Amino acid sequence: MTTTLEPKKKIETIVDAAENQKGIENHKKAAKHHEEAAKHHHDAAKHHAEGNHEKASHSAVKADGHHCIASEARKEDAKHHTMHK
Repeated sequence: MTTTLEPKKKIETIVDAAENQKGIENHKKAAKHHEEAAKHHHDAAKHHAEGNHEKASHSAVKADGHHCIASEARKEDAKHHTMHK
C-alpha cells in the first residue's frame, strides 16, 4: 500500500478587529511617549545651556518617565505580535 502525503497548508491566524485595534493603540502609545521624552530631553539640553541644572534635572526625570511608559507599550506590542504570528 502506498500513501501519498499532501503538503500541510499554512494555517493563517485571523486577528479580529479588536485585537488589531489593540496593536495599533500600542504603537500609538509608544510613539506618543517617545515624542514626549524627546521634548523633555530637548528642554533639559536648553536648561543645561542656560546653566539651570535643577530644571535640566527635572526635565530629564520627566523624559525618563516617558521612556518607561513607551517601553511598557513596546513590551505589550511584542507580546501581541508573538501571540498572533
